[in-house]
Amino acid sequence: MKGRKKKSKGKKPESTVNKFLKESEEKTLSLVKDVIEPLCETEGMELVHLEYQREAGGRILRLYIDKPGGVTHEDCVYVSRQSGDLLDVYLENMGPYSLEVSSPGVRRPLGKKVDFERYKGNQAKIRTAHSIKGQKNFKGVILGISEGMVKLSLDDKIVDIPYQVITRAHLAR
Repeated sequence: MKGRKKKSKGKKPESTVNKFLKESEEKTLSLVKDVIEPLCETEGMELVHLEYQREAGGRILRLYIDKPGGVTHEDCVYVSRQSGDLLDVYLENMGPYSLEVSSPGVRRPLGKKVDFERYKGNQAKIRTAHSIKGQKNFKGVILGISEGMVKLSLDDKIVDIPYQVITRAHLAR
């Protein structure tokens, strides 16, 4: 059988380029966090979540901020202007991007350990890097976190999810 290629089963190895881009994005997010988090804290706000990704219109840097009582449009404008200036100074080699600042909304991301205590009793969706008891996606009520394990009530059972394997989590309705 000439000319036919044998198909391999399983996952393809991640390309070197994709791995480099992912590491570069993670490094950029870490630097952005180091610059923006102190700004938010001095203004009595919390930097809830960051996203830096490629979209149809180019690179987008999204900052989600919150404060007791919620953030206003003016809060978002202020943080956007201040963040833009700080990023221009401290991350001048970041390349072109669009900056968006908003409140986390009703689907508030849960990224910090303290979030799983703060929102105890609320419903959440959690995605993990690898399978736990045969699944990667969970939806249930947050029971808290202890010893690095997020406890989630799913109907009639309680699942312990290691915090370090959570790839995405947010409040759900």
